[in-house]
Amino acid sequence: MDCRPEPDSPEERRRRLIGWLFLAVGLLALVGLGLGTAWFARVLFKRLEEGAPIVAGAEGDRIPPLLRGSMPAATTSLVYGEPRRPRPPRMCEMPPDYFDKHRDLFFAPEDAYPGYTRRNGYVRPYRERRGFLTEREMRAARVAWKYFENFTQETTGLANSVGNYPSTTLWDTASYISGLVAAYELCIIDKPEFDRRIFALLTTFKTLELFRGELPNKVYHTRTGAKVDYTNKPGEIGFSSLDIGRFLVWMRILKNRYPYLANTIDSVLLKWDFSHVIDKEGILYGGHVDKETGGTLYSQEGRLGYEEYAAKGFALWGFRPYLAHRAEPFLTASIFNIPVPYDGRDPRVFHSQNYVVTESYIQDGLELGWDLPQDDSSPDWLHSDGWRAEFADRIYRVQEARYFKTGYLTARSEHNVKGPPYFTYDTIFSDGYPWNTVTPRGDYSPDHAAIASKAALGMWVLWDTPYTDLLYDAIIELFDPEKGFYEGLYERGQGKIGIFTANNNGVILAALLHKVQGRILTPYTGGSEVWYTAFRDRDTRKRKNLPDPPQKEDWLPALRYRTMMEAEES
Repeated sequence: MDCRPEPDSPEERRRRLIGWLFLAVGLLALVGLGLGTAWFARVLFKRLEEGAPIVAGAEGDRIPPLLRGSMPAATTSLVYGEPRRPRPPRMCEMPPDYFDKHRDLFFAPEDAYPGYTRRNGYVRPYRERRGFLTEREMRAARVAWKYFENFTQETTGLANSVGNYPSTTLWDTASYISGLVAAYELCIIDKPEFDRRIFALLTTFKTLELFRGELPNKVYHTRTGAKVDYTNKPGEIGFSSLDIGRFLVWMRILKNRYPYLANTIDSVLLKWDFSHVIDKEGILYGGHVDKETGGTLYSQEGRLGYEEYAAKGFALWGFRPYLAHRAEPFLTASIFNIPVPYDGRDPRVFHSQNYVVTESYIQDGLELGWDLPQDDSSPDWLHSDGWRAEFADRIYRVQEARYFKTGYLTARSEHNVKGPPYFTYDTIFSDGYPWNTVTPRGDYSPDHAAIASKAALGMWVLWDTPYTDLLYDAIIELFDPEKGFYEGLYERGQGKIGIFTANNNGVILAALLHKVQGRILTPYTGGSEVWYTAFRDRDTRKRKNLPDPPQKEDWLPALRYRTMMEAEES
């Protein structure tokens, strides 16, 4: 019997072959899947190793609102890795060679060409005055401080705006603070006196009754701290975003220079409600009482010059006043062939005058160095808010030109006068006319044209020229040694303006401080700020329109305008 297996039929061999083929394909697929997975994993891990990980609080981390207050405010030193501008010592603590050692900070190098930089900063064709105060200048500083020694109320720590009259505004309170800081830094007063005065003032502000629970009233009685109207009787008027902006500049100066005041300053400002003073477009608004209904009306406030200065005050606290900081809409008036910028909004339509005066430009220069709020690293000779510095030069040049053309010494600004109308806008240009002196009602008042003491000394510090030497000589002894500097010298030969004010003496002290220390605002060197961290677990921040710490995308832009470029090309 044959036991050999029967040979497979052709059909069975075909099925067996197909089975082996399927098995081979399956094995190859498994091997390929394994190799592909390993390759993908290697690529993935390699990319993870090469890519920047998301770090808590850093770029890419979508920080929840509860934690945003602890973020550092972005400044040029932080973003660009540049060294912070140094904080200068008090004048009596400066070594004799201080100005020689810091010459590069104060004065442009020989190869720095005047004009705009790539980042739209501006190098001016003028030098500022820098150095220790002379004996004559030191005497002027002590006399200016006499005003505040005589006219500050012990009960509230508030200084009178005008002589013995017990009334003040936020603008004039900021001028008192500027005088106080200058008196300490110039070593006229010691730290105990500085602390006594500043804590008395801030304590009063902590308890001030606000206009309808929002922001400080325009006017307060200095003896009682009560809200008053313009006649100094109990009442309320409204609030001014321009006055608030100036006050915010000096609150930031105080906080940055003297960190031990930070919590007190933050607690004052956190009481305020900013929901109606600045909108999402960055426009500033003032508030006033509707005479017919008694309700509150809000209207845009500020014109070219003051509006941008106040905007920077808000930006120093994290707000985003984009439109308020822009020069548009502006026009220029050719005066002695100098294109003088003025606000282009028609007063007949917008019911607000477009006064061109010196004060807002010199305050920006003295206090902020014509720099952007985020700039804490540029030297004094390079101005990151370039168009502001360039416009300021025009304001100077046209007044110098008037003197050489007509013989009138010119340093124009708004100022108080003794007797009616009590206040005048002594303008370079307004209402279509150059050298127009008008009352707040718009009446022409040429007899009140004057060399304003604060404008003259501010120009002397910021423009080191033979012309400002003449201004200096005209006003440097224009004072009562027991009451402070007079407001100014009448242009038409009537003598001095026989009145003393907080604003005039405060700006004079700030100008003398700038000569010694340069830009008065110093960089912030602390950590998290209560101003940004408070109320994070409640809706208070949103309700009061309180900002987050500004980041680079929130910075005010460094702008340059077509009319400037066309003027340069011509």
